[in-house]
Amino acid sequence: MKMKLIFLMLLGLFFTSCTQETQNSLSRSIQNWTGTNGVLDVYAGEKLVHRFINIDKLSTAYGTKESEMRPYRYGYGIDDMNFNYQKDPGEVKVYFEFSDYSTSYIFYERNINKKNQNQ
Repeated sequence: MKMKLIFLMLLGLFFTSCTQETQNSLSRSIQNWTGTNGVLDVYAGEKLVHRFINIDKLSTAYGTKESEMRPYRYGYGIDDMNFNYQKDPGEVKVYFEFSDYSTSYIFYERNINKKNQNQ
């Protein structure tokens, strides 16, 4: 019992001593591990031009030698060509990239239960 309490206290101390950026990174790692039902909407002006669904995570590209962040993100998702949030025949999982500088996008988690799925 004492070991469990000491472990929890050390774990709490570890998380409070981390910077906010490190805490966010750890939180995102846990979320990536558990999975999300992410959606990426890409816009041209005010018009929705592309949607990817069932995305587990978006990743930021890093240089192989300099280990610095690159100005784009990438991931894998279903190419939702008719924007209905469902995988239809002919819609497949694809790799995608988009620029942090020039792409208007929204990435969000879509959690709906089976009862409300057709609404």
